[in-house]
Amino acid sequence: MAVTAAMAAQGDGRVLKTRIISAAFLAPPAVLAAWMGGYAFALLVAVAVALMCWEWHRMVGAGVFGLAGKVAGAGCAGAVMLAVSHPVIGCVLAVAAAAASVMLTEPQGRRWAGAGAIYAGLPSVTMVWLREMPENGGALIGWLLMVVWATDIGAYAFGRLIGGPLLLPVVSPKKTWAGLLGGMLCAGLVGAITANLLGQGNGIVLALVSAVTAVVAQIGDLFESWVKRRWGVKDSSTIIPGHGGVLDRVDGLLSASLVVAALVLITGRTVLAWQ
Repeated sequence: MAVTAAMAAQGDGRVLKTRIISAAFLAPPAVLAAWMGGYAFALLVAVAVALMCWEWHRMVGAGVFGLAGKVAGAGCAGAVMLAVSHPVIGCVLAVAAAAASVMLTEPQGRRWAGAGAIYAGLPSVTMVWLREMPENGGALIGWLLMVVWATDIGAYAFGRLIGGPLLLPVVSPKKTWAGLLGGMLCAGLVGAITANLLGQGNGIVLALVSAVTAVVAQIGDLFESWVKRRWGVKDSSTIIPGHGGVLDRVDGLLSASLVVAALVLITGRTVLAWQ
């Protein structure tokens, strides 16, 4: 038993090291593109969404990436590029890509084929739209990225250190309530620090919004875990060492960006300025 536990711990250590190395390579380009905005950020997101469509269609299509997936990927990538100046048209194109992928799929798989373009495409369009907002768009997307990253780190750290009851074992056998609360705490700290650095908005309000966004990100993570369990796969792909696929890495960001965009549309102002 002791030998088995030691081997498991050693394996976890190797995985964590690989994850850290991958993150060290991927984070700087993402941060740079987000800082630059415009077509630089849109191009990064477009590549990511095309890869997500590839992963999705391979998952739900028994490893096959056919014409339906290619149309979804190309359509969503084009939608993201359009979102820089025409976000509404970008949303329409993403929905059209989903409809086209449905029509190009056999009847028994149409529901899942169409869901991929919606699941990956619409949030990707909203990310570019949020970045291009004239009122602190750069700060807004920076805050969103940091909140999601802090949620992931906090959930992992608190889950490993504290353990305890599982959050939703039927869907994910490793996520714990302690991890969720840790992710919320870390995200809340990011919100409070962001408000202080920007010198605007209300630190307590943004901390609460950040904590709620952490919950939304965890829901997105659980949804992707449910999809993978439904189709019997461990990772969406193996394109990112230690992390799996692009969907595995940004599942929380997809759901969080949709909710933040909805809040901006409903209130008519960026969440960073809430009082």
